[in-house]
Amino acid sequence: MRECDAGVKMGISSIGDVLDYVKSDSLKQKLTDCKRDHERLEQELRTLLNRYQDEGKEPNPMAKGMSWIKTNVKIALNESDDVIADLMTDGCNMGVKSLNKYLNKYEAADEVSKDMAKRLINLEEKITVSKPGYFYSKADGYEDIFKVSDIQNMTIESYNNTINSDPA
Repeated sequence: MRECDAGVKMGISSIGDVLDYVKSDSLKQKLTDCKRDHERLEQELRTLLNRYQDEGKEPNPMAKGMSWIKTNVKIALNESDDVIADLMTDGCNMGVKSLNKYLNKYEAADEVSKDMAKRLINLEEKITVSKPGYFYSKADGYEDIFKVSDIQNMTIESYNNTINSDPA
């Protein structure tokens, strides 16, 4: 549970670091929703940690510092939603990898702790992609409109009508 505490804090901090730079309303909403979900999970973790009289765990200062530097340098060089999406994807992938490592390492952990780790992994995976080829890092507003399942019925006319309309 302590690793989940550190991970959820890192996620909240990282999302907060980029939100002011996001241009796309759609991406901003997704990140805001994800941050809110992380904050809810943080409150649940706090309740459980208090029950165990545990102060929790802060993110590794070196990892947090390196994340902050990487974020700020990349955004200073290219303040775009592409960069932000890439940063978020990289961070989430690192979080998922770390949490899975701890789940495997502590197989005997209680079910509540394992459930918390799985829930945090699920949150992190919401902003990442499991299959290459289905992800474009730029959020343009059409990501909720175009669906893979619609491709077989799509015509050139329906495609053109969609891209010529406002995605909002």
